[in-house]
Amino acid sequence: MHRRRPAAALMLQGTGSDVGKSLLVAGLARALARRGHVVRPFKPQNMSNNAAVTADGGEIGRAQALQARACFAKPSRDMNPVLLKPQSEIGAQVVVQGRVLRSATARDYHALKAELMPAVLASFARICDEAEIVLIEGAGSAAEVNLRQSDIANMGFAEAADVPVVLVGDIDRGGVIAALVGTHALLAVAERARLKGYIINKFRGDPALFEGALATIRQRTGLVCHGIVPFFPAARELPAEDGMALDGYAAGHSRGRSAGRVRIAVPRLPRIANFDDLDPLAAEPDVALDIVEPGRPLPGDADLILLPGSKATLADLAALRAEGWDIDLLAHARRGGRVLGLCAGYQMLGHRIADPAGIEGPSDTAPGLGLLDVATILGADKTLREVQGTDLATGQRVRGYEMHVGATTGPGTARPMLRMTDGGAGAVSTDGRIAGCYLHGLFAGDAFRRAFIAGLGGIGDVDLAYEARIEATLDALAAHLERHLDIAALVEIAHAR
Repeated sequence: MHRRRPAAALMLQGTGSDVGKSLLVAGLARALARRGHVVRPFKPQNMSNNAAVTADGGEIGRAQALQARACFAKPSRDMNPVLLKPQSEIGAQVVVQGRVLRSATARDYHALKAELMPAVLASFARICDEAEIVLIEGAGSAAEVNLRQSDIANMGFAEAADVPVVLVGDIDRGGVIAALVGTHALLAVAERARLKGYIINKFRGDPALFEGALATIRQRTGLVCHGIVPFFPAARELPAEDGMALDGYAAGHSRGRSAGRVRIAVPRLPRIANFDDLDPLAAEPDVALDIVEPGRPLPGDADLILLPGSKATLADLAALRAEGWDIDLLAHARRGGRVLGLCAGYQMLGHRIADPAGIEGPSDTAPGLGLLDVATILGADKTLREVQGTDLATGQRVRGYEMHVGATTGPGTARPMLRMTDGGAGAVSTDGRIAGCYLHGLFAGDAFRRAFIAGLGGIGDVDLAYEARIEATLDALAAHLERHLDIAALVEIAHAR
């Protein structure tokens, strides 16, 4: 009887968080897919409030959805079997194979991990069944020895699944030699044997000046370098994985867009979620997107205040009030300003938000901002679906996904913002200046985005095809890695599994 050869597999683990693992997996996936390989991404455990809905009705990390796109594949729940969605400094919602399991503190989750490994391995097996090569992304640092027991994210998974590992170090943050050598030193002997080399990422300057460092790393670890990847500025055009991207985004992008005629202000909520909703707006030359950090008031001259999604609606509503942003927003509305709420932001615009079952924490009810005649009750059932319809104000088609708990009802819903295939969605105030809906991703639609900007007094870029830009950036990333990585060696390592 003929037995199918196991899929090749390669795991990229990092010397720390934000070293570029997600981007490297996406670029490698596109490069290998363009060579004709059937590639799939896999991340055993992710922590992010930027999530995506899968066609099979689950949710995974946004980075894995982008990696699936790089493979020319549809996202599936098995690509990211464990997703942690932070709700507080010490706790998170635990999503397993696309469905919410429960909320857990960091200590509780550490005890839970051993129970999750069978589900992780089952998902990995299914991904292997449909792929020739599986590119696996680790989480955080490979050398978090304090969390090694029951690890499912890095070496614990690599050993359980018997896959080879290549380390990724970020030279842009400094200390990459110590990071690589230190990671190697902290790993157990069996784990070191699993290492098949390393990649230097985000390099700026002359690679010739790094030759001495390569010799030192080789002497200390015995590992070979599979490439020095120069910094890839166009990465900013791709959806980011987590909120860390907003740190540089707010500082690095607002100056370049200060000339935009349309100013859109977005309060940076502590638990902001699915903030890639903002990316298409940020790409518009006539839009000055202002991410307002805590400690700064919402600008009085904004053409639109946009309340984004949140992983903890009641907690972020309280944070908004603590900053005084509610006062700024209500004053903006009294002056006739425009306000748009997306998902949790939509819920905040109503009269009341109730959490009787304690979905987000202790059972609680809080008054909303009172700008829309609706109220929300949070419940255990989570809506996860891809949808499409029409924006009633502009007549333009919209599409995206819904990802929320709770039901929003009230007289305001009789004036819906959107008309979906199954009825109205969202709500609009009687004067048309305040609106909200649950639809994520609506600004990715070029025609709707241009019409929306026109309604604010601006001009949308007719040459900006947002989805095509994502594809072009993935192709450019793949070409970038083709030039600077020894891809043939990485494929050989994957097949030698």
